[in-house]
Amino acid sequence: MSFSLGALLAFAIGCGGNQTSETTTADSATTVSGPNTDTSIDASSTSSGTIGSGKDTSMAEDREFIMEAASGGLMEVALGKIAQTNASSSQVKEFGQMMITDHSKANAELKSVAAKKDLTLSATPAEKQQKMIDELKAKKGADFDKAYVEMMVDDHKEDISKFQDEADKGNDSDVKAFAAKTLPVLNKHLERIKKIQEGMKK
Repeated sequence: MSFSLGALLAFAIGCGGNQTSETTTADSATTVSGPNTDTSIDASSTSSGTIGSGKDTSMAEDREFIMEAASGGLMEVALGKIAQTNASSSQVKEFGQMMITDHSKANAELKSVAAKKDLTLSATPAEKQQKMIDELKAKKGADFDKAYVEMMVDDHKEDISKFQDEADKGNDSDVKAFAAKTLPVLNKHLERIKKIQEGMKK
């Protein structure tokens, strides 16, 4: 009888030990797999977030340049067309035609660059440029010539500064290349309009 009781106790202890061992093993497996899975997800999210954030940051100024250059280009073409009807000076009209030809070409090139960056450019100038268009549209003859020439001198000086900055410091190679390629054209425009301005002062 005592033997049977001892055997039963030994059996109970043995079963309990096995159950504890199995439970511990199962718990250990759960503990190990849980943190590993979570860590993998966190790392993936962090990595993806960092890459996305970095990309957005690096392209922010390039995108701003594209938008401003596109709006400015549309304004140049619009004012060039107005010059054909509102200007009294043949030189001013010729310069306006140069703006139509050169900036239409540059606008098309910029649109192609923007498309590669998944950017859709507006078909109309921004509010600031549209205001300048409206102001000049109301002028005619000598008044238009004077106002248009002054605006073109100031505008091209500003554009050259921005295009030079993008060509030197831009982050996107395609946008930098566009800026560098367009700079000689802008310098040619500035040189030409300044000569017209000097001639008007004589």
